[in-house]
Amino acid sequence: MGQAQWEWPMTDCQENHCERVALLRPIPYETTVLEGSEAGRGEGRALSLNISSGGMLLLMEQALEIDQVLKVYVPTPISLAETPTLAEVRWTRRLPFGRGAGAGPYLVGLKFMF
Repeated sequence: MGQAQWEWPMTDCQENHCERVALLRPIPYETTVLEGSEAGRGEGRALSLNISSGGMLLLMEQALEIDQVLKVYVPTPISLAETPTLAEVRWTRRLPFGRGAGAGPYLVGLKFMF
């Protein structure tokens, strides 16, 4: 496995990421049907890594399409409550220690839709 898999492009981002908070929780989600895509609606679980008012970072088994809309169930301070929130996939990165070519895990950056 070459080092090139770890060489993700670095860009100058003007977004303020100082408000990110670590959030390690299982997150249920529902995918939506993409126009012109064979991908159908589905459900799954991911592991959240961090969250901010603008979005969240997930660790997932599969890659999702950029711009795909998900319904994510964000945990609230009340342990039994989850708030459904629409979020758009902004980027994905495959981690280089998966089970084979194209297999996960993946980091997936989501932007909340308001």
